[in-house]
Amino acid sequence: MAGYAPTLLYGVGEGAVLPVVVLSARDLGASLSTAALIVTLLGLGSLAFSIPSSMVVNRFAERGAIIGAGAIGAAACLVCAAAGSVWAFAVAVVVLGAAGSVFRLARQSYLSEVVPIHRRALALSTLGGVMRIGVLIGPVLGGVAISAFGLDGAYVVAATALVLAGLAGLLMSEPAGRASMRATPPTSMRRLVVEHRRVFATVGVGVLLVNAIRAMRQVVIPLWASHVGLDAATVSWVFAVAAAADVVMFIPSGLAMDRFGRRVVAVPAMIIMGIAVACMPLTDGAVELGIVAAMVGLGNGMSSGVAMTLGADYAPPASRASFLGIWRFLAELGGFGGPALLSGVTAVAGITSGVVASGGVGLVAALVLGLALRPGRSGVDQRPGGQASDTVTP
Repeated sequence: MAGYAPTLLYGVGEGAVLPVVVLSARDLGASLSTAALIVTLLGLGSLAFSIPSSMVVNRFAERGAIIGAGAIGAAACLVCAAAGSVWAFAVAVVVLGAAGSVFRLARQSYLSEVVPIHRRALALSTLGGVMRIGVLIGPVLGGVAISAFGLDGAYVVAATALVLAGLAGLLMSEPAGRASMRATPPTSMRRLVVEHRRVFATVGVGVLLVNAIRAMRQVVIPLWASHVGLDAATVSWVFAVAAAADVVMFIPSGLAMDRFGRRVVAVPAMIIMGIAVACMPLTDGAVELGIVAAMVGLGNGMSSGVAMTLGADYAPPASRASFLGIWRFLAELGGFGGPALLSGVTAVAGITSGVVASGGVGLVAALVLGLALRPGRSGVDQRPGGQASDTVTP
């Protein structure tokens, strides 16, 4: 539980902030386009700090990085609340994104090391599920605080949750053998890329596409709902249905990955998401869209922990944080680039083409992972450290 408590609390913090960033920017005088740009800065800060975050984890270890990320993230939330200009607010949002990048890398690296290899997928799927639960709780607490204190209340809730996340990091014990691993300098980033170029070019690209379709689904659902004329309250219910389907799947998917292998779960999850998103233009009402959104949530829940588990499988034990920093960069690049692709296709060819193209990304992800991963019970060998061996097809 020590590894999951910080994640739950950090999720609460992020969930409290996400719904109000646009509103705060507008209150500070930002135009609609500028407010939308500021929202993307949260992801940009996370993307830009993906690789530097590995240096933080190498320097301070996972426990120290989690404590520090909680403190810096909380400070950024308070600056957001106190900001008197759009620029100050934008800088705080970038810092919050960077702190989140450090936190996510540290929690993944920690569980990858302390959990036995035969339980790795369940542990990391649960980690993703716990974060989802936190992100669901955050807006509820933030909404209560906003009702009482205005928009600043959401940032106070977020700051409190992030401070508690950092304090929960104090309960985490240092993994056995960490002292001896620190004595060996981690492999340079350049050498890691060269040595593992085949993995990055195959499974890594698959992970990039997985995160792209995941990010696209968050934009596609409200975009299509608005296109067919649904009101905000109905869209919220559609999101709730998708979130419920999402949350109930993370434990079954983790158990299946540990029992039957990563490919058996990853490929069907992407097929389900891809087909469901591509079918969205066939809907024209709340019920039909709710059914499709539930299928999207089902596929997303099945894929919970897939990217983290594959990263842990391939990471060399002596340079785990550095490898995972590159891995997270690929994942964040997909998460940042997916919505940009949707926006571009929609602008050129219309919303229906944009939605169908988004579904196509999921199907391409299924194809790439299906070709790159070998079938097998676990997909990894049993050597110390649990590094993947021969799981990429020749």
